[in-house]
Amino acid sequence: MKVIITGTSKGIGRAIALRFIAAGHDVLGIDVCAASIESARYTHFVCDVFSGELPEITGAEIVVNNAGVQDSGRDIEVNLKGAIRVTEKYAMQDAIKSVLFIASASAHNGSEFPEYAASKGGMISYMKNVALRVAKYGATSNSLSPGGVVTALNDRVMNDPEMWEKIMEETLLPKWATVGEIAEWAYFVTVINKSMTAQDILIDNGEIAKANFIW
Repeated sequence: MKVIITGTSKGIGRAIALRFIAAGHDVLGIDVCAASIESARYTHFVCDVFSGELPEITGAEIVVNNAGVQDSGRDIEVNLKGAIRVTEKYAMQDAIKSVLFIASASAHNGSEFPEYAASKGGMISYMKNVALRVAKYGATSNSLSPGGVVTALNDRVMNDPEMWEKIMEETLLPKWATVGEIAEWAYFVTVINKSMTAQDILIDNGEIAKANFIW
């Protein structure tokens, strides 16, 4: 299948791209940074999803909106408006089979930076709107909301033993997800899944479910 993925140069987006390539799909990556993947099945476009000129790509079967920034002053522009721009350009056509948004656990609990939380909350609402509109093509639209993920973006807290201990105390399972695990979820939701649509999946190791009973 022809798969468009944004934010493929590192982290979750790169892992998702590699998962699709390994399964034999053709991946077209869009990122502001240069390519970090070498494969005959991979084509890279350097572009800002919010302000750049998006490449002309036809017949996309899967669109994965992963590109994102955090506490940048552009969180809403890149995370939300960029995802809207990419989806409207590539997903609204007969070949589409699935659209996926990489949201965040902060969309559910409002934690983290204000504009970041708002951008991810808006993404989930937009995902549901997309589900209504791509249903006529027989396509699904869903989102994943990871909690903590082991990526370079989180080095500051992962490398601080005191902060890391506090973070681990906030989860039922004292760990964070790997980018490979999120990639498996992305593949399942877009390729294996045929019946779930307009849904958000929370992958946070039980952080939002953590409760202390005080009597």
